[in-house]
Amino acid sequence: MSRPRLLDLFSCAGGAAVGYHRAGFAVDGVDIADRPNYPFPYHRGDALDHLAGLIASGHIRRYAFVHASPPCQDKCALTVGTNRSQGWGGTHDDLVAPTRELLDATGLPYVTEQPNGRAKIRKDLSLCGEVFGLGVLRHRNFELGHWTVARPAHPRHRGYVRGYRHGVYRDGPYVAAYGDGGGKATVPEMQQAMGITWTDVREELTEAIPPAYSEWHGAVAA
Repeated sequence: MSRPRLLDLFSCAGGAAVGYHRAGFAVDGVDIADRPNYPFPYHRGDALDHLAGLIASGHIRRYAFVHASPPCQDKCALTVGTNRSQGWGGTHDDLVAPTRELLDATGLPYVTEQPNGRAKIRKDLSLCGEVFGLGVLRHRNFELGHWTVARPAHPRHRGYVRGYRHGVYRDGPYVAAYGDGGGKATVPEMQQAMGITWTDVREELTEAIPPAYSEWHGAVAA
């Protein structure tokens, strides 16, 4: 049987894509940056322009599902406090609203993913690495369009994220898969903690969704 096809917008190196593939989808990625490590067919270009073109041409009908992880750095919980204190954040893109508008226009079921913070998405689904026994917490929120899935219980964390916080070092079962210094995870530690083996680019790993997340809800969507 042929796999239903999924469009992966703002794909980065394919953390979500691999999970969806494991769940049964054939995946096409789109990202504005060159992503040679992306493990599936890939289009380099503006994700929203590409989506608008697919809608206008009718070629969006090749797809059964769309995933989007639009940039919203100025509202991410990891940066919003620093941005406010330093007067930063005005130059970051916030593409959540225009992404939603185009996704709704497709008529397809879709997912919009964002980290914890102030991004204006519905938190229809929230996932944590501890749900899947991973070595990262990596809380992520998902807005679901034209479909739904039951929310899993959020298990109690087993301890701290390893590293320095406010000058105090704490050990723990999770690694900090973001930033650099201060006890942050090494590239091999991030790969192991998230189950990602096909890229060793630090920037790609720090942005990645663990494949276990999208495999879990993708199995329902497929």
